[in-house]
Amino acid sequence: MSVVANGDSHETENTSDQSYVLDIYPLSSYYFGSKEPIPFKDQTLDDRIQRMKSNYAAHGLRTCVEAVILVELFKHPHLLLLQVRNSIFKLPGGRLRPGESDIDGLKRKLKRKLSLNEDGNEIDWEVGECLGMWWKPDFETLLFPYLPPNVKRPKECTKLFLVKLPVSQKFIVPNNMKLLAVPLCQIHDNQKTYGPVISGVPQLLSKFSFNIIDS
Repeated sequence: MSVVANGDSHETENTSDQSYVLDIYPLSSYYFGSKEPIPFKDQTLDDRIQRMKSNYAAHGLRTCVEAVILVELFKHPHLLLLQVRNSIFKLPGGRLRPGESDIDGLKRKLKRKLSLNEDGNEIDWEVGECLGMWWKPDFETLLFPYLPPNVKRPKECTKLFLVKLPVSQKFIVPNNMKLLAVPLCQIHDNQKTYGPVISGVPQLLSKFSFNIIDS
């Protein structure tokens, strides 16, 4: 992972492939507002587990899609995270509907959580490559960054996709959530605060060179 400021070229052995150069724009280029809250489906962990069991019985494997969105602040890449109940951090995204594609489902979730209208077309989210997949062997355990060979019927799969931002954009967030820009250096290997998936994002981004573009 390397950072190039002001759009200057910095050719190295690892960044010569332009597909691994990621343009990121200053946080100040974006507008942030709020909208009506989204009701929380679960009040407790037990509620979540029971809902997952019911969904699995009805639809089988639960697939979630989440967005890795980057901005620049103080010449350092920052990851956009949603904070729920002042203590839980999440990547923007959520569960797919039955038969829904990964891309369509992620765009729907981003519109619901980061746009003014869920059905509006004011933003065309640019969903890029899948950075990684995490698996949940059963309902109670944490996610694994691989599917254990002895697990024949996993209960959940979470896919992380890189989402590239334009030069400017409006983020409209439900007022019972907070949208935070957190530096990658604070997230890296910090499972205690952010959990295994989010704390592993900097490693997933290690193949990219960040091209910081001034506003």
